[in-house]
Amino acid sequence: MTAYLWTPSRETIDSANVTRFISRAAQASNTSLSSFKDLYKWSIQDRENFWSLVWDFCGVIGHKGNAPYIKGATHMWEAEFFPQASLNYAENLLRRRDDNIALIFWAEDKVKRTLSYAELYDQVSKMVQYFQSIGLKKGDRVAAYVPNSPESIIAMLATATLGAMWSSCSPDFGVTGVLDRFSQIEPKILITADHAIYKGKIHSCLDKVSEIQAQLPTLEQTLVFSYEGSTAQTADLVNTTSWNTVQNQFGPQNIQFEHFPFNAPLFIMFSSGTTGVPKCIVHGAGGTLLQHLKEHQLHCNIHPQDRVFYFTTCGWMMWNWQVSALASGASLALYDGSPFSPSPEILFDYMDAAGITLFGTAAKYLEAIRKEGASPKDTHSLQTLKLLTSTGSPLSLEGFEYVYNHIKSDMGLASISGGTDIISCFVLGNPLASVYAGEIQTPGLGMAVKIYNEEGHNLSQGKGELVCTEAFPSMPLGFWNDPQHMKYKEAYFNRFPNIWCHGDFAEFTAHGLIIHGRSDAVLNPGGVRIGTAEIYRQMEKIPEVEESIAVGQPFEDDVRVVLFVKMKADLMLTPELIQHIKHQIRVHASPRHVPALIVQAPDVPKTKNGKLAELAVRDLISGRKVHHAEALLNPESLDFFRTVCL
Repeated sequence: MTAYLWTPSRETIDSANVTRFISRAAQASNTSLSSFKDLYKWSIQDRENFWSLVWDFCGVIGHKGNAPYIKGATHMWEAEFFPQASLNYAENLLRRRDDNIALIFWAEDKVKRTLSYAELYDQVSKMVQYFQSIGLKKGDRVAAYVPNSPESIIAMLATATLGAMWSSCSPDFGVTGVLDRFSQIEPKILITADHAIYKGKIHSCLDKVSEIQAQLPTLEQTLVFSYEGSTAQTADLVNTTSWNTVQNQFGPQNIQFEHFPFNAPLFIMFSSGTTGVPKCIVHGAGGTLLQHLKEHQLHCNIHPQDRVFYFTTCGWMMWNWQVSALASGASLALYDGSPFSPSPEILFDYMDAAGITLFGTAAKYLEAIRKEGASPKDTHSLQTLKLLTSTGSPLSLEGFEYVYNHIKSDMGLASISGGTDIISCFVLGNPLASVYAGEIQTPGLGMAVKIYNEEGHNLSQGKGELVCTEAFPSMPLGFWNDPQHMKYKEAYFNRFPNIWCHGDFAEFTAHGLIIHGRSDAVLNPGGVRIGTAEIYRQMEKIPEVEESIAVGQPFEDDVRVVLFVKMKADLMLTPELIQHIKHQIRVHASPRHVPALIVQAPDVPKTKNGKLAELAVRDLISGRKVHHAEALLNPESLDFFRTVCL
C-alpha cells in the first residue's frame, strides 16, 4: 500500500488560490462544485468556460474578445483558443514596476546580484529601444546562447515586447549543438555572455561565439553581456555590441506594448536532439501564458509575495516556465552553475538567503543528495519553503520519503511531468490534496489526460500510454519549416488518430498517477512491457551504485534487458553484488524486471537536462549509430557503449 506522507492544513486549503477559483467556477457554471475533483471534471466538460475563467481569475492583460473561446475543428491540432483575443506576453510579466526585488541571481558562490521590478522594467525598455534601432520586428528570431542570468530574462522580454521569437540554449552546448538548433531558425540577433562559471571555474563563451557567428549567415548583430554585470569584453567578434553600451545609450521610458493575436509565435523550443537533428517546436504567446498562469496559481499556489526557484538552464523549458511566474507578481530566484559547487549545500544556502518559497529541481538532483547522505533539515532553516517540485524523470517512492524525512516535513511535494512539446505539464500538484509516496497528485486542470492500451482503449487501471483526448492552449503552433504539419502530426498524432500521444508509460492509482518512464524506452522482454523507472526505483536502494541505465537489446528473436551500472568511487561490480541486485529487483519489482545482463560502465549518458539517454545506449549496443552526440551532457560516456561486447 502506498505510504501517506503529508496533507495540507485547513488554513492552507482555505487560503489557496484554487479554493477561491472553485467558488468562482461554481458561480460561473451555476453548479455545486465543491472539490478539486469536481473542478477537474468541469474543466474538461466545459473547457471553453474554464479557460475563460482562468483568463479572468489570473488577471490576463489583454483583450479576450467574445465567445466562443475555443474554435473547434475536425482535427485536434487545428483547434484554436481565444480566436478574437490579443495580448502581449511581456506586458503581463512586467505588470509590477516598484522597488521590491524581482530577480535574485546567484552564480554558485561567485556572483550575487539583485534587480528590482522597476529596474527590470527600465532595463527591458532600454533593450526594446535598442532592438527597434537595429530593425527587429514581429516574426524575427532572436537566438540566445546564454546562462540563467537576469540579462537573459531582460533580452527575452524585450524580444517578446516587439512580437519577435525567442530561442535559447545554454553555454554548455558545443558549437555543433548550437548550430544544429539555431541554423534552422535563421536568427537576426544573437545574445550571449562573455563567459560562464561552472564548478568555480570561468569558461569563456567568446571563442565558440566567433565560430557560431561565422556559420549563421542571417545574423546581423550580436549582443554580449558580462556574467558579473560589469562591462563585457567582445574580443574580435564582428557586428557586436556590449550590453553596457546599450544600457548607457538609451534612457528608461514607458514601454508601448503592442497587442498581438493569442497564437502569435513567441518561443522556439528544441527537442533533445539525441536521435537526430533537434525538432524546432513553436509555441504561442497566449497559450504559453495562460497555461503557465493556471499551473502557477492553481496548481502551485503562487502569490505575489512568493519567491520562485527552479534549478534549470536556458536550454530547458523549465526556464520559460519559471520566468512566467513574473505574471503572477512573484519574484524569481535564478541560479547558474553546478548545484554542488562549492558544496552540495549551496542550493539550500541559497534557499535560506533568498527566502525561496517554491523550490523546483530535477529528480536526479534529489537522488544525488540523498545518496550523499545530506539532511538539509538539520543544517538549514528552510523556513520559507512551502512547495518542492520535482521533474525531469519520475521521482521514486524513496525520493518522496527522503524529501519529507531529510528536507522538510511540513510542505507540499509535487512531482510534475510534461515537457518541451507543450512547454508545460500534463500532470502535477494539487494544493488541496494529500501527498502519497511515489505518486503524482493530479492531471492538469483542463487537460483531458487518459491512459490507453496498445489498441487505443481507455484503461481505468493498468499501465499504458499517457494521452490527451482534447485540445489545450499550449499545444505547439507547429514545427519550424513544417508548413503541412507533417512532422508535427507524426510526432504526436500518428499512434492514435486525432489523440495526442505524449510518449510516457503511465498508470492511474487510487490517489493520482505514476509515470514509469518514456514509452519509447519501455522494455519488452517476452512481449511484456516494463517501465525502466520500476528498475531504477530498486537500484536507488543499492548503496554501492551511483547511477544506472536499463535498455532493451534484441537477442535470440526476443528482447533482453541489459542494466549498466556506474559504481561509486573505487568500488567494483562483483558477482555477489550482481546477485544482490537481481534479487532486489526480482523480489520488489517482478521476475520479468530482472536484467539478463548487469554490466559495470564508467559513466551513464545523460541529456543536458539530466535525463538518462536510454535510446542512445540502446542503439549503440544494438549496432546502430548515434548521431548528434553533442546534445548530451557527457558525450564522451558513449565511447564505452560503442565498444562494449555483450
